[in-house]
Amino acid sequence: MSITGVEEHHMFNKYPCRLPVWWGYFGDVAIKPNIANISGMKIMLRIEKRFNRFERILAKLFKAPKEIRRPLDEKNSILWQLCDGTRTFQDICEILDSVFHEDIAPVIHRTAAGINLLKEKNLMTVLSQEFTGKWCISEGVAPKNQRLAELDENLGITTEQE
Repeated sequence: MSITGVEEHHMFNKYPCRLPVWWGYFGDVAIKPNIANISGMKIMLRIEKRFNRFERILAKLFKAPKEIRRPLDEKNSILWQLCDGTRTFQDICEILDSVFHEDIAPVIHRTAAGINLLKEKNLMTVLSQEFTGKWCISEGVAPKNQRLAELDENLGITTEQE
């Protein structure tokens, strides 16, 4: 199956890929595509907050959280899992179109918008060649430059697929 117009898109033949960030699964399985390593569960990203000296004082005073937890909706969760650097943009569009049908129409624009939003937040990049494993994109692994606290089991976040 080919999606009309994908050949003209600037991400055609590019490989969207997650950048190093701690991520895990939460909630129940919503839509489970028949694809290996795609859980159908929602994704939660955990990112350490960086404070300057003044912000650190305020954060301590007000007991601010030391990390940002960013939950992804079901469409962006599947997009996140698909963007492992081994699938091209057009492959991802075809999978999302087959899973979500008209709910994600127009699939090229919605997929590109999701990727671009994650790129703006420095959570994803787009490669011109397939990902070779230069950095860790696995679930449950904090990047070397971040110090995240142990995961609280009461949050319902797991690194295991159901």
